[in-house]
Amino acid sequence: MKLFRHGAPGNERPGLLDAQGVRRDLAGVIGDLAPHTLGPDALARLARLDPARLPEVDPAERLGPCIGQIGNVIAIGLNYADHAAEAGLPIPKQPIVFSKHTAAVSGPHDDVWLPPGAHKLDWEVELAVVIGQPAWHVPLQAALQHVAGYCLANDVSERAHQIEMEGQWIKGKSYPTHCPLGPWLVTADELPDPQAVDLWLDVNGVPRQRGNTRTMIFGVAQIVSYLSRFMRLLPGDVILTGTPPGVGMGQRPPVYLQVGDVVTLGSPVLGEQRQRIVAAPVSV
Repeated sequence: MKLFRHGAPGNERPGLLDAQGVRRDLAGVIGDLAPHTLGPDALARLARLDPARLPEVDPAERLGPCIGQIGNVIAIGLNYADHAAEAGLPIPKQPIVFSKHTAAVSGPHDDVWLPPGAHKLDWEVELAVVIGQPAWHVPLQAALQHVAGYCLANDVSERAHQIEMEGQWIKGKSYPTHCPLGPWLVTADELPDPQAVDLWLDVNGVPRQRGNTRTMIFGVAQIVSYLSRFMRLLPGDVILTGTPPGVGMGQRPPVYLQVGDVVTLGSPVLGEQRQRIVAAPVSV
């Protein structure tokens, strides 16, 4: 299935994309696409529905982040060897783990805010993993059984905040609107091999990133198993798995996002996003 959330920010309703590409409303079936509806039994009940009996959703209605009530956004850095090379950093021997604040999560087509005084706003197309069942000390061969599905993510990053200021990467990764998710939550049965996903990203129509998850240093199963050694992953947790080469920081010379720029990104299986860069609505 391809599931989604639609409506105004903070008031999204669940939906299902039928085989003909028609958006259907699930609000009469479940309250939200959230941790308690991501387990295998709950998803199996949704799969048995007749989509034709569900109300249609206006295709012009806003799409929200495809998961609600997210507990944690965990990310893996430098997980493509060629991206590590363009960043001038060694290939990691273990996954590099950092977090994004959950308030950074936004819809796939929402505007992205340029923070006041920021000059190094960057893009990162990624495969995101959504946990469906608790995972704690999970062996590699069982790791994917704990995944509810996958979605497209843009790990928007302010590089000066991330790299040039003391402390953790989370400072450069967590500004509001800097984690667009969606449009769809693609359930795991529709994507049996997460290591065969094409990813692309353009800025103002110029191709910037082209990659495939088969070139990850650490695959999805490895990441889930590894993280579960250090934390109890819970339903609704989202894991960003790293980005292929072509980020703005890696251009020669570097290229960063400015107000008015338009970022488009996508995957044949995960759908597409489009974001316009705007000044953050704050004064300093």
